[in-house]
Amino acid sequence: MAGKRETKKEELRERVLKAASEIIEAHGVSGLRARDIAERVGCALGGLYTVFADLDELILHVHSGTLKRIEEQLRGSVPEAATPRETFRHLALAYLAFAQDNRNLWKALFEHRLPEGAAPPDWHLAQQAFLIQLIAAPLSIAMPGANPDALAIRARTLFGAVHGVVSISLEDRFTGITPGHLEDEVAALADILAEGIAATRDAV
Repeated sequence: MAGKRETKKEELRERVLKAASEIIEAHGVSGLRARDIAERVGCALGGLYTVFADLDELILHVHSGTLKRIEEQLRGSVPEAATPRETFRHLALAYLAFAQDNRNLWKALFEHRLPEGAAPPDWHLAQQAFLIQLIAAPLSIAMPGANPDALAIRARTLFGAVHGVVSISLEDRFTGITPGHLEDEVAALADILAEGIAATRDAV
């Protein structure tokens, strides 16, 4: 009996997670309501809280799925023999493509805020690490001799630069790049960043 209950609980958990992902994808994270999820999966409202403690925990698990998809897309974008400069460009364009194709799920990663005083769980922080690791790997070639902390800081800077352009452009900020030019400009930015790293290295 216990085994059947656990199986049913896991099935409900997966249905709730799928429904939440679909709602966020369609309406954004601000459009997520517990009652809508319960109605979509066909369970009582209280049933949601037997598989997730609250909506914040559920949203973090939606983020988990989004991060896994981003990681797969970024890792699959880089050819094996790519130079650091080529790698930066492939990663930047793959990140842009994911954001364009999955805008609400992507935005939710940055829009969702946990309640004041609550910290993201360790498992969620660990899932985010791939973004920095993917950038730090070619950086270690472009910046020989740099220690891991310096590589991580520089990787965060590079990610922030690309993310900033993608974000203000897709959110139609007045300083954003128009859609027809965005891909070219993100590629150009990646090249400029790579050239800057090379110039800094050569000047040492």
